[in-house]
Amino acid sequence: MQKKQKKKITNNNPIGIFDSGFGGLTVMSEIHKVLPYENLIYFGDTAHVPYGSKSQNVVAKFSKEIASFLIRQKVKLIVIACNTATAFTLPILQKKFKIPIVGVIKPGAKIAILTSKNKKIGVIGTEGTINSNSYIKEIKKLAQIKVYQQACPLFVPIVEEGLINCDFANAIVQKYIRPLLNKKIDTLVLGCTHYPLLKKIIKRNIKKNITIIDSAQAISQEVKNILIQKNLLANNNESNLKFYVSDNPIKFKKIGCRFLGKKIINIKKIDLE
Repeated sequence: MQKKQKKKITNNNPIGIFDSGFGGLTVMSEIHKVLPYENLIYFGDTAHVPYGSKSQNVVAKFSKEIASFLIRQKVKLIVIACNTATAFTLPILQKKFKIPIVGVIKPGAKIAILTSKNKKIGVIGTEGTINSNSYIKEIKKLAQIKVYQQACPLFVPIVEEGLINCDFANAIVQKYIRPLLNKKIDTLVLGCTHYPLLKKIIKRNIKKNITIIDSAQAISQEVKNILIQKNLLANNNESNLKFYVSDNPIKFKKIGCRFLGKKIINIKKIDLE
């Protein structure tokens, strides 16, 4: 009996993107802008959101299950569109799977280094990302720069509850940002994919000379560069966007459109192994 031959990865195979919930949709949105003809598959682990307060072992377990699912969908590249999952699992997934796998931390760190003039960078993120010190480690690998961090645990619920335009949100942003401003930073990294939705409020509460680094924009260029290097850019006339969640697709459609900037149509709930 002949063995089934594995199908070769082709240019028009999709890019897989995953996150613990909604935030990674900001990454998907940017990738779609930069690479409008790429087929994209997004997985939001809404049954286990948030990852930011979970242990490394638990996040690694979920991430491996999701990556395995995306591999079965014949993706040609995987983007870990979650800072916590990147911090905890990027090397693990890169070792386990053969296709290119990238996370959001390194691209953001690189741009922050190139941007900072006074060599003082601030990073805001979830407790998991900040406690992992991943941005500090990545930046220190590449340059001698001072990095100041601030966990912002209330930012995610503010964004997901649609409270970004209220006085409460402004007060919370002021509280979290103030310690970094006292350090005289000139560059601020948004170390969570929810935070681009708070960019306007953050800009109002920082000095004009401080540049905001959005990891979603940074990772999009990284993905494009990898596809060019590997000669895997799509040659489609249009793109196909698919969405999968581990729980509550109705809520995902309702809230997710704010992150993606457009309606979410092609969505399915699946149970991970």
